[in-house]
Amino acid sequence: MMTALAAAKAYAAAQSSALKPPSAAQEDGGLNFGAMVKTAMNDAMTATKAAETQIAANVAGKAELIDVVTAISAAEASLETVMAVRDQVISAYQEIMRMPI
Repeated sequence: MMTALAAAKAYAAAQSSALKPPSAAQEDGGLNFGAMVKTAMNDAMTATKAAETQIAANVAGKAELIDVVTAISAAEASLETVMAVRDQVISAYQEIMRMPI
């Protein structure tokens, strides 16, 4: 279940990733939605891999628990961002489908 705090964090993360300088995301002076979604997905995957690496390092005794918790928290925030964007896209699609022709 999405809480207000989680939604605010997801929105902030989406805004920060949207403000990153896109490589090929600009078409006609605007941001490309597909590129923004791809960036958010890449960020989520990077955060998840970093969390997995920290977990493995902790199991091997080479990392502190706080580093693991921080990495997992970052991965969770990235995943919540992706889920919030997905929910909004689905909501927008359903709204468009309800429009009379």
